[in-house]
Amino acid sequence: MSLHKRIDIKAVILKFLEEKKEVHLRDIAKKIGFSEKDSRNRRAIQRAFACLVEEGSLQPQGQARARSYILKNKKIIETQQSLSTAINSAFQDIPLSEESIALLRYLSQSIHARQVVGYKQEFLRSYKPNQSEYLNHAVRKELLILGRSEHTVRPAGTYARNILNRLLIDLSWNSSRLEGNTYSLLETKRLIELGESASGKDTSETQMILNHKEAIEYIIESVYEEKISLHEICSIHALLSENLLGDLSASGRIRVLSVRIAGTTYLPLENPQVLRNCCEMFVEKINAIKDPFEQSFFSLVHLSYLQAFEDVNKRTARLVANIPLIRNNLNPLSFTDMSQQAYITSLLGVYEKNDISLLRDLYRWAYKRSAQRYSAIQQNMGAPNLLKLKYRTAIHEIIRTLVLKKITGQKVVSTVRDFIKALNPPADDAVLLHQIIETEIMSLHEGNIARFKLRPSEFLKWKNAKE
Repeated sequence: MSLHKRIDIKAVILKFLEEKKEVHLRDIAKKIGFSEKDSRNRRAIQRAFACLVEEGSLQPQGQARARSYILKNKKIIETQQSLSTAINSAFQDIPLSEESIALLRYLSQSIHARQVVGYKQEFLRSYKPNQSEYLNHAVRKELLILGRSEHTVRPAGTYARNILNRLLIDLSWNSSRLEGNTYSLLETKRLIELGESASGKDTSETQMILNHKEAIEYIIESVYEEKISLHEICSIHALLSENLLGDLSASGRIRVLSVRIAGTTYLPLENPQVLRNCCEMFVEKINAIKDPFEQSFFSLVHLSYLQAFEDVNKRTARLVANIPLIRNNLNPLSFTDMSQQAYITSLLGVYEKNDISLLRDLYRWAYKRSAQRYSAIQQNMGAPNLLKLKYRTAIHEIIRTLVLKKITGQKVVSTVRDFIKALNPPADDAVLLHQIIETEIMSLHEGNIARFKLRPSEFLKWKNAKE
């Protein structure tokens, strides 16, 4: 019997050692279910053992057929298994290609088992606008159908202006959340609309969200420009990094210092002149691309990979990726529901392997989620809708209570948290449930209050209490 290509032999070995002190090749062969005399599968098991030894997970003992393996450090193994589980869990609802699955296996390894790599100029140089394609024709067509906000030809940026308030909140919150910002959606709304900072938050978190607001407004104001210039990219970085960098002069300036990225084997460019040349090449290529989705994804890939600035690179890439969409009156990419783990892992594939497959699959999935928020397209969105149905009664009761008790301002967030805590849902459900309730509260108006068995007079008293 030949070994199935999807069997994770390393996982089988580590699982075996949870119960036994040592393991032999024959033990794994028997566990998987094939003859150890099968040379092809024997070599596969030997490679798995060798890899675990190289990672520092196993210690070999004995020689030849008597050789066995023991755990070198059980704590290291448990940590690695936990990390691998977290990574794979982050992608469980995202359709992945075979290339992405293979890349995910590589990235699930310990950082010590992955190869140290530097910036490869050929990755950018080899891309030929309108000949090379990161998103194939079928994917671009699919995204265009989802992304069309209207069929009438209108001036660039018209649609973004129409949804500006919603876009400012969603994109500011989601992009900040991907950086570890702990502001809730409702707290972000109050900060952007009322200038009210959330209590108990670090000032850098407040600054990060306000910077996003300024940068998004700048993009919409600059939408009439025919091309994306290096000056525009630097300006977006300057707005995003205001009051967040130790060196004020580093804001909006191509870096002259070397940088390192935690959690990866990737070493960005160190030569300032080569870095600037690559930035200029990037600008030239992105402006030559005709398709807005290819432009958007190309910018997300290469601005992240270039690490052109001392910090705030990923935030800059996320906002620049929206410029082609906004200019073409397409639904924006607000990174709705994207987990930080999935995003970071996808970028590692670009950094360490120049492999865009995982980020491409994540982009495609995330754009569908974002488009659903901004358009009338109705489609099956899976878990969030099912979650809303599951907690329908609780959601209605919570919102009804907030209105009847005239709970407003910062008290809304803490009250919602208390209600959810009392429900005692699973941790993942709790996070999504909080987002659903906040979105419902933000969308509440006289025309939809009947869903929560509220009378206009009750809603008006709550509304007046807010003001």
